Amino acid sequence: MTDSAPSPARASTHAPLPEPRPLRIGINGTPHELQVQPWVSLLDLLRDRLHLTGTKKGCDHGQCGACTVLVDGERVLSCLTLAVMRDGCEVRTVEGLAEGDALHPLQEAFIAHDAFQCGYCTPGQLCSAVGLIREGQAKTLDDVRELMSGNLCRCGAYVQIAQAVAEVALGAGEHRSERAHAPIVPGTVPG
Repeated sequence: MTDSAPSPARASTHAPLPEPRPLRIGINGTPHELQVQPWVSLLDLLRDRLHLTGTKKGCDHGQCGACTVLVDGERVLSCLTLAVMRDGCEVRTVEGLAEGDALHPLQEAFIAHDAFQCGYCTPGQLCSAVGLIREGQAKTLDDVRELMSGNLCRCGAYVQIAQAVAEVALGAGEHRSERAHAPIVPGTVPG
């Protein structure tokens, strides 16, 4: 038997790909009207279509928090969110935190506390912290640490990150010299 073109009956067994869907979405205050394939994540839309590369692709499984953005003010893992699900929403990325040349107070606190090393996780940490402050649940340094636990820092700058977020979320106070009372890793005792 020789190689030949597939028969028409065989070629028609594959379903056609879904058509792109219209998407109206605000990104950092700028409205966008796009056509997006239904399987495109919000992360890929931001990075690949809109060239907003501040939002990082870490694990692409929702486990590291590097892709955290704010959708209508709420913290969202953009790698787990389909862009078409956010039709009509307002998305704020790390590029939208500063007001012109004036850094967001969290950005200033991260600099003051040296709350980064390689900086890869910093955009997700910052967006998560903005959401944390908006939620208003953090009352102590331990609360900040717990509520930021979905954002990993492979460099280990957790102490500085927690202090920077607490400074903005809680204001100046005892937490500045406070030692954590809850262990970072369950089953261990804080030093």
